[in-house]
Amino acid sequence: MQPAATLPTSGRLFGIDWGEKRIGVAISDPEQRHAHPLTTLTRRKGRRFPLKQLKSHLDEQAPVGVVFSLPLEASGDEGPTARRVRDEGGLMGEKTGLPVIFLDERMTTARALSAIRDLGGSTVGRKSDVDQLAATVLLQAYLDTCRQ
Repeated sequence: MQPAATLPTSGRLFGIDWGEKRIGVAISDPEQRHAHPLTTLTRRKGRRFPLKQLKSHLDEQAPVGVVFSLPLEASGDEGPTARRVRDEGGLMGEKTGLPVIFLDERMTTARALSAIRDLGGSTVGRKSDVDQLAATVLLQAYLDTCRQ
C-alpha cells in the first residue's frame, strides 16, 4: 500500500472512509502514530461529499492532510465509483487547502467488522461505528506504512 503522494509527516491526519450513505472519519495523533475514530457523516442521497458537516471537525482538529479511501474493484482497477471518489476527494482538497491522498480501501470494512466480532461485540445497529472503525483501519494502515 504505497501512496502516490505524500502528506506532512507531523500533525494530525484525517482518514475518510467514503460511502454512498455514510462517511466514516478518523483522526491521528499529532505524532502520527495512532488513528482513532472521530465521527460519521451522513450523506443525503445523490449529494456531494458533506463538507459542511465536516467543517467543525476541521476547525477543531486542524488536520494537515487527508487519507481518503479508494474503492477499487476486486481486480484492483478503478471503476466508476473510484473515479467519483477521486473527484470528491479532489474537491475536498481544493475547498480545504489540505493535501489528499487515496489508498485502496478493499477489506477495511471487513477488518472493522472482524475486530468488533473478535471483541465479542455485535454489529447490529452499529453501522455508524463500523464506518468510523473502517476509517480508523485505513488511516492506521497509512501510518504504519509511513513508519516502516
